[in-house]
Amino acid sequence: MAPFEPLYTAEEMRAAEAGHPVATLMGRAGRAVADRALELFPEARSFTAVCGGGANGGDGKIAARLLKEAGRDVRVVEATPDDEQKHLGRPDVVLDALFGTGFAGSPRPGAARLIEAINGLEASVVAVDLPSGVDASTGEVAGSAVRATHTVTFHGPKVGLAVAPGRFHAGEVVVADIGLAAAETSHRLVGRELLGLVPRKQERDNKYTAGSVLVVGGSPGLTGAACLAAEAAFRADAGYVAVAAPRDSLPILEIRLLEAVKRPLDDVFSAAERASALALGPGLGREPGRKELVRRLLLETDLPAVVDADGLHELEPFERAAPTVLTPHEGELGRLLGEESSWVAAHRLEALRRAVDRFRCVVLLKGADTLIGARGEPTLVRSVNAPGLATAGTGDVLTGIVAAFLAKGMDARVAAAAGSVAQAVAAAHASGGRPGLVAGDVVGALPDALA
Repeated sequence: MAPFEPLYTAEEMRAAEAGHPVATLMGRAGRAVADRALELFPEARSFTAVCGGGANGGDGKIAARLLKEAGRDVRVVEATPDDEQKHLGRPDVVLDALFGTGFAGSPRPGAARLIEAINGLEASVVAVDLPSGVDASTGEVAGSAVRATHTVTFHGPKVGLAVAPGRFHAGEVVVADIGLAAAETSHRLVGRELLGLVPRKQERDNKYTAGSVLVVGGSPGLTGAACLAAEAAFRADAGYVAVAAPRDSLPILEIRLLEAVKRPLDDVFSAAERASALALGPGLGREPGRKELVRRLLLETDLPAVVDADGLHELEPFERAAPTVLTPHEGELGRLLGEESSWVAAHRLEALRRAVDRFRCVVLLKGADTLIGARGEPTLVRSVNAPGLATAGTGDVLTGIVAAFLAKGMDARVAAAAGSVAQAVAAAHASGGRPGLVAGDVVGALPDALA
């Protein structure tokens, strides 16, 4: 996998398919589905193919015919516009070929009932191209949607298979080649290969040229956030890290952080003179003056900056030439946009675009499908799964990693994406698939992730 793999919208797939005989493409797609179904479920004896009236339904019918030729019992259920109840039987496996990439919005009542019938079966479900009810271009799910155990998608992965909530309906995704040429896309998938772009320390480097990070945060009761960010910056290969915190917090930081320099918060602008990147917000608190301090640091310094947590509180749009990354979760982004977090969860790409337009900088929307947006650039989607990151403190770890990469001179959008990938890979290293991961475990595994 290259550092940036294409993710296709419905329109981009139509462009890729243009000029190719529809019958030929359907034949290849149907064959790919049948082959994969037999490979996945060699012991399965009975299949039900639920087929819509379009090309996706045609793919399903071809797959059904090939499965029957392979000696399996196959039932084909064709969807009709009326609301009559369909009988799906009791198959071992269902092929979901109801809707294809052209679907958007909510299924009609009859189709919705059919989808719920599929979900109600005690059977594995193989979605043809993408689960029915999922918008291929956004991942949005406006009504009922099939919960697939596997998806066989054609030519390349679709945006809706990588972006939540569609991501959570797709199951295991396999891409089948149907003979189309690669094309430019407006969304890209990023994985471990991106870490090869992170600069490593060279012989000529000293602690400052290797990347100097200033973490601004660590109010009383919240010192752990600043500690995690500082430690993560070091483990992400920064050469020098300082923490500017309220004076009441400095004794705690002196005990907890060995390698980092500690400075009082009222000396933050002096401390910034030696920094090559800022990490604003981990444990900063929301006391009077904190919001204004973040604004001043953004407007009165020309340092690359990553803004998270309390640094995002009531943040207003700003004009800044220096590279800047905001790293909100759904709740924080909702507050910045005047929306509920549930709206952001349902419309993640739209929320990201609105934030990029509003703040005119790089925005990283955290989540299972971490999204990175920048004006005029393809949206990046992290491909590495990391469920263990759903624990307190991992946002502070990400802030430190991204700050270290910015301090090394990386492009802000790439630094944000690489930081998210590094964190996810480190989490996988640290957990080994076991539960109970804590943020400090991720920090300790960062060198292995970057090696």
